[in-house]
Amino acid sequence: MPARLRPTAAIAADAILVGDPGRALLLAQELLEQPKMSNHARGLWGYTGRTPAGDELTIQSTGMGGPSAALVLADLAELGVRRAVRVGTCVATGEEARLGELLLPSEAIAAGGSAAAFGLAVEDATSPDRALLAALSSYLGDGGRAAVVASLDIHAGEAGKSPDGAIAADMQTVAVFARAGELGIAAAAVLIVTESSERTLGDEDLAVAAKRAGRAAAEALSKPQVES
Repeated sequence: MPARLRPTAAIAADAILVGDPGRALLLAQELLEQPKMSNHARGLWGYTGRTPAGDELTIQSTGMGGPSAALVLADLAELGVRRAVRVGTCVATGEEARLGELLLPSEAIAAGGSAAAFGLAVEDATSPDRALLAALSSYLGDGGRAAVVASLDIHAGEAGKSPDGAIAADMQTVAVFARAGELGIAAAAVLIVTESSERTLGDEDLAVAAKRAGRAAAEALSKPQVES
């Protein structure tokens, strides 16, 4: 039995990861037919069901920050997850990323903190699974774009200067990519820019963007896995 998750329903081989348990429920209602709660232990709500296309899919909350995401991902690997897409939020670190925009991390740079637990030094980079990234990009078209992001253990607005080349920052993507690589899980991410130039995305707009990102993730995971 995994150390943190206590599944009450089967876990699918494909999973969408979200930090916020409320967003897990939102996406379960949006993407799954008759979703069943597959975890409620530790407040990490998770749901499993079938998409309208008939694909089995788990939507699992991971809590806040990279260490929590890495621990949950290890449990999911033990339960049979083999591909995962993070649907999360990020903060623009300059003027290039626009409020409400969907970013597809083509590279995630470690900005310190818990990155050392994954054998990463500051400014080391991690990468997503290229097939999942390509599928996300194909589905979103002009509605999403590849970008370099940074991950750290505190809110990006408190962190000062981000690594060169990163246009946004979050708290989980480096951990997800690095731990997924160690576990043999193919992983990618879609990030919603929720803060930009002292502005914050409203709750309704965030929900709309999260549903769009979730649909992209579900579509990408519906594609057959490409063996490397």
